[in-house]
Amino acid sequence: MRWESGRRSDNIEDRRGMGLGGKSLVGGGIGTVVIALIALFMGVDPGIVLNQIADAPRSEQAANAPTDPREERLKEFVSVVLADTEDTWGALFRQSGSQYENPKLVLFSGAVQSACGHAQAAMGPFYCPGDHKLYLDMSFFDDLARRHDAPGDFAQAYVIAHEVGHHVQTLLGIAEKVQAARQRAGEAESNRLQVRMELQADCFAGIWAHHADKARNILEQGDLEEALAAAAGVGDDRLQRQARGHVVPDSFTHGSSEQRMRWFQNGAKTGEPKRCDTFKAARL
Repeated sequence: MRWESGRRSDNIEDRRGMGLGGKSLVGGGIGTVVIALIALFMGVDPGIVLNQIADAPRSEQAANAPTDPREERLKEFVSVVLADTEDTWGALFRQSGSQYENPKLVLFSGAVQSACGHAQAAMGPFYCPGDHKLYLDMSFFDDLARRHDAPGDFAQAYVIAHEVGHHVQTLLGIAEKVQAARQRAGEAESNRLQVRMELQADCFAGIWAHHADKARNILEQGDLEEALAAAAGVGDDRLQRQARGHVVPDSFTHGSSEQRMRWFQNGAKTGEPKRCDTFKAARL
């Protein structure tokens, strides 16, 4: 993917190394215990010391923290992809006579608190409609390459574009309608509705790829194949086969590998959001 010269987004919220409430962990676990023991030895209330550390400005703590060049470059890449989705969806919304609201993308490490509740990195990237924010622990990209057999920068871009697709669904009122329908439905039907939501977000990711390449020539040879590998790698059938050894279609919540690949391709080939109406599609 040609991204180095792309615009950087101002909508990155970096919470890496911070606690669930937004305070820096300052080394976390063992380091905190050591500080408390030293305070006790010195005859000082450890609670006072720890509170002072927690209330220290984040910029001061970050200045003393070592930075990983690879991770900082990855953060820059994420910022460029987010900016590119902003430009693409901003233009598409203007064409339809409406205004696109840029989401925030929260980078975190380990665990995070959102308007949708507490989340662990093991859950993978997610979008929270309650605060219009995307949440990403960048270590997921390592899992994507190793566990899901989907290496490459455009596989990573697909993941971000998919979560942005959920933001688009929220802005269009689709998410609210589907959530209301799921609350009235039984478990199997609720799962089927969720699958349609996820496949539409895959299609919207393809819409971004189509228009971004048309406007800014971002695609390199093999990029679309990387995105398709990512879509296949996180298909419900593949994940269930890995975890259980068998597949239970009624429990799918995201769609099969084949479905996810096909709907991404549908968006990438046509560039037409109206072709992403998974809710009216006779065949998923």
